[in-house]
Amino acid sequence: MATVTLDMVSKVYPGGVTAVKDVSFDIADGAFCVLVGPSGCGKSTLLRMVAGLEAITAGAVSIGDRVVNDLGPAERDIAMVFQNYALYPHMKVYDNMAYGLRNRGMAKADIDRKVREAAQILELGALLDRKPKALSGGQRQRVAMGRAIVRDPQVFLFDEPLSNLDAKLRGQMRVEIKALQRKLGVTSIYVTHDQLEAMTLADQLVVVNAGRVEQIGAPLDIYDKPASTFVAAFIGAPPMNLLPATMGGAVPAAAATIGFRPEDVEIGHAGEGLQFTAEALAIEPVGAESFIHCRIGDATATLRTHGRSMVAPGETIRFVAPHGRLHWFGGDGKRL
Repeated sequence: MATVTLDMVSKVYPGGVTAVKDVSFDIADGAFCVLVGPSGCGKSTLLRMVAGLEAITAGAVSIGDRVVNDLGPAERDIAMVFQNYALYPHMKVYDNMAYGLRNRGMAKADIDRKVREAAQILELGALLDRKPKALSGGQRQRVAMGRAIVRDPQVFLFDEPLSNLDAKLRGQMRVEIKALQRKLGVTSIYVTHDQLEAMTLADQLVVVNAGRVEQIGAPLDIYDKPASTFVAAFIGAPPMNLLPATMGGAVPAAAATIGFRPEDVEIGHAGEGLQFTAEALAIEPVGAESFIHCRIGDATATLRTHGRSMVAPGETIRFVAPHGRLHWFGGDGKRL
């Protein structure tokens, strides 16, 4: 196992297009680090630079005590799991998992032991004689993870591995990946645009925007104290409500935007906090909770309520956002 360090890492493509700019952070030995951000933000480029699939324009990437800038992927002692599984269709599951070890010249008995150990961990024992076309999407992804596990790497790299799966299977695989990472204790870097995946998997969350790191921390710390309006709007489903600070009455100096989470409101109460009057636009009942989408002046907001809402579209609703749950941001979008 190993630590991973990025020190002022940048990537500039020919023509002057900057994909990553001056990124620095450390990943502890055995940690599960998730890079999350919108499409095109640079998160996959960061992962590929750690993997050795992209050259680094400036800065340094270290795995353990080695700077790996000039080392090829095979020399970095990493294993990567891709979105498209990258399995050999003509090979059985066993041979897909054993392929890399055979190329290394490992003894046949050692290969067999490693493949069967990984198959047991991933519950693939009954599938070793099947070819990929006979497997479900989730089973194929397990095979891809098994191929990474048998290499016994210092670092696992996951490049949006669940993107091709349906919602139910993604939820199942999230649980399996997290449990597997904890069991193996291997330092892992995982890229996703899905903030739910990011929140549920990460020990360390790195929010990336336009090639730069917006915020690093534990998932719930970032959820509770977003460093910017970008983070506030990206992390959370539904995201934080962001309104002009002028709607908040007395506001802190330099405040331009006020924020509150959909669940941090009291509907129909006149408690301590900011009072709002809104028009209900749409109601989304999802069983255990309901989401009320409403208009407040020229702005919109989403409120979360437990159970089933009795509010109807077009109704006027009043709610309070308690002072202790408010977030204030300056004109530059940074948290005050």
